[in-house]
Amino acid sequence: MSEQVIGSQSEVLFHFSIKLEDGSAADSTKVHNKPAKLFMGDGSLTENFEKCLLGLVVGDSKSFDLEPDDAFGQPNPDNIYYVDRSKFGVDTPAEVGSIIAFTQPDGTDLPGLVREVAGESVTVDFNHPLAGQKVTFEVDILEVSN
Repeated sequence: MSEQVIGSQSEVLFHFSIKLEDGSAADSTKVHNKPAKLFMGDGSLTENFEKCLLGLVVGDSKSFDLEPDDAFGQPNPDNIYYVDRSKFGVDTPAEVGSIIAFTQPDGTDLPGLVREVAGESVTVDFNHPLAGQKVTFEVDILEVSN
C-alpha cells in the first residue's frame, strides 16, 4: 500500500498550531486534542495555508512561516465601522477589547472587536484578529484520504 500524499482533492485530518512572531499561540487544535478535518479546496483554509499541506504524508510534522499577505491578509480600513453606542445593550456592552457578534442581513454573524469608545461613538474592527501579523503555521498530519 502506497502512502497517501496530500493533493488538491484530499481529505486531511491534522493538528495545527498558529503562533505569532513573539512565539505565543494564537490557535491550536492540540489544546483540546481535537484535530481539524479539511477537504482541500473547500475554502475553509486560505489557498496559501493549503499550499503548505500539499505533498505532505501521514506522520509529517512541518512548520511554515507566513507573511501577513500569505496568512490572514492586511487590515482593511474599510472593515472598521463607527457604531452608535445606543446599538449596544446590557448583554453586549460597548467595552474596549470585547468581541461581539453582529448579525448580518443574510442572518450570519460577523465578529467585531471593539477598539474604542468615545462618547456615543463605538469603533468596531471587523478585520480578522490576525490580519497584518506574521505567523508560524505548524502541522502534524494524522490521516490522508484521496
